[in-house]
Amino acid sequence: MHDATTWLAWTYRGVCAALTILGLYRIALLAASMRARRRLRMQPAVAPHMPREWPHVTVQLPIYNERYVVRRLLAAIARLDYPRDRLDVQVLDDSTDRTVVLVRRLVRVLRRSGLDVRHLRRPHRAGYKAGALAEGLRVARGELIAIFDADFVPSPDFLRRLVPEVLQPGVGVVQARWGHLNRDASWFTRMQAVLLDGHFAIEQPARAASGCLLSFNGTGGVWRRAAIADAGGWSSDTLTEDFDLSLRAQLRGWRVAFRADVVVPGELPLDPNGFRAQQRRWTKGGVQVARKLLPAILRAPLRPHVKLEAVLRLSSYAGYPLLMALVLLRAPLRALVPREGLFGLLPGESALLGLGTLPLVIFYVLAQHDAAAPGRFRRWLGQGLGAMALGAGLAVGNTLAVLGGLFDRDRHFERTPKRGDARQWLRAAHYRAGGARTTWLECALLVYLVAGKFLGTATMWLGEVPFLAFFGFGLIVLVAPSLRRTPIPPALGTARPIPSVPEQAA
Repeated sequence: MHDATTWLAWTYRGVCAALTILGLYRIALLAASMRARRRLRMQPAVAPHMPREWPHVTVQLPIYNERYVVRRLLAAIARLDYPRDRLDVQVLDDSTDRTVVLVRRLVRVLRRSGLDVRHLRRPHRAGYKAGALAEGLRVARGELIAIFDADFVPSPDFLRRLVPEVLQPGVGVVQARWGHLNRDASWFTRMQAVLLDGHFAIEQPARAASGCLLSFNGTGGVWRRAAIADAGGWSSDTLTEDFDLSLRAQLRGWRVAFRADVVVPGELPLDPNGFRAQQRRWTKGGVQVARKLLPAILRAPLRPHVKLEAVLRLSSYAGYPLLMALVLLRAPLRALVPREGLFGLLPGESALLGLGTLPLVIFYVLAQHDAAAPGRFRRWLGQGLGAMALGAGLAVGNTLAVLGGLFDRDRHFERTPKRGDARQWLRAAHYRAGGARTTWLECALLVYLVAGKFLGTATMWLGEVPFLAFFGFGLIVLVAPSLRRTPIPPALGTARPIPSVPEQAA
């Protein structure tokens, strides 16, 4: 029994140490972001000169059953302030519902207004989004390619601000920062916004300033067509074709530029099931990219710190299986070592809370500050903790996504439904994400957490609070919609509708 306890304790310490390293990695990114911000204050960046002759740009709009947001998207594209003789638009429509009819009608209206826009249909959905982008690229006329998902709304000056940047020597793609159309629709959307702000306000600027590998995020960016071709083109062998292509382009010597000052607002999922589907796709696709490209990154002639950052980034998806291991090991270890450590903390937990968890809190609080999110420190702290709890609640589904990315060859693309007008969305049951297949596993984990609290001790030790609060809160928020079979749990409140665009505007 003593040997088993020792083995369990050291395994638990190892899990805590690995999670601590991932927490310190976030702090390293935060420090790099702060250094970049100081340099920018001391020596402001010089905007690229406007080209004497604007290059031809093809705007690609990949859509699939987006009847509630496509009018808003096309209206935004029609307002782009760019020479009309240098612009063509492709609506890459793989829809299987009445979206096809709506798009066909809107395209006719836009063509009569003078916009060169084409409605492109395929007989199949081979390759999903990557396949649609590749098919459109075959007939694209532009030397630059701008890409927008259906739920994003670019500002009229988007192309005029990013095109000069992508024309700089060596630049293959310029990525703008994501904003949020419905950040304040509910506290659930605010938590999602915090998670995304961590990437766009901290991670991307930090990597750009340190010369590390950046990512194109699939929408809100402009590619140089030559860079896409040189990197091998769009590939559907991962679920994150954007991340895959941007890494392959950088391995070929192209640069990815990031413009934090150009914001493209998009729509956050209101439905927790849709949010979970999105996170599973991103996680599984990221692991597939790691499996595909990590050996090439390690062999590439990159600087050591660039390789190290890429390894840490591509390994960070292991955080979900590590969280699961932490939860599953904790109850038996608590039963065997009920009163060890300060405040009842188990072996390794002091380092995890101090060096792993606390840095993440700082990371998300400062991400909101850098993203100019409304509020003050107290609100940012509460939202940062809520976002961390929401991330912990994803542990079961994303752990399975990690395993799927490592061993499963299935590349089924699980779309994230967009709601557009709230009243229409509530009637569109076929557009909502179904309940997750992991619901009962998550319910079992929640029961296990509560039962584990009473193993070995009936006293509420300080060490129990983070685990019960973070995992319990995150799991309840995400599991409730699947059990109730409703799009939005009542606790999330009623979301304010996103303004729709009248038909005549398009």
